[in-house]
Amino acid sequence: MSEKDKINDQFYREVLYYEDHYLNFFKALKPAVQKKFNWTLLLIAKVERVPEKYLKHITGSKGLFEVRVENASDIYRVFCFFEEGKLIILLNGFQKKSLKTPRNQIKTAERLKEQYCYEKQHKKDD
Repeated sequence: MSEKDKINDQFYREVLYYEDHYLNFFKALKPAVQKKFNWTLLLIAKVERVPEKYLKHITGSKGLFEVRVENASDIYRVFCFFEEGKLIILLNGFQKKSLKTPRNQIKTAERLKEQYCYEKQHKKDD
C-alpha cells in the first residue's frame, strides 16, 4: 500500500447522528442532494482541516457548527457539535431560504444538543 493510499484511508473524525433528526431530513432530500451530503460528511471525516465552506462554527451559539451543502442554487444546512474532539454529532437539518439562519433552527439544535448531553450524563450515572 502506498503512502497516498494510507492517507486516503485515514479518518480524523467519526460522524454520528443523534436520534433520527438527521435521517428524517436526509431521507426527504433529492438523490443528488443526498449524494452531496454523503460526500461532504466523508470529507469532514477524512480531512484534518475542514474548509469553512463545508463546516462552520455558528457565531453566538453554544458550540454548534453547521455542515454546509449547496446543490445548484439550493442551500442546505445540518447542525452538529463536537464531542471529545474527534466525534461529530449531527442534529437537525433544513433548507436555507434566506441569508440569515433562522433562529428557531438554531434553538432546536441547541435543545437537541442539551438533550443529548443530559442523556449521556445520566447513562454514565446508571
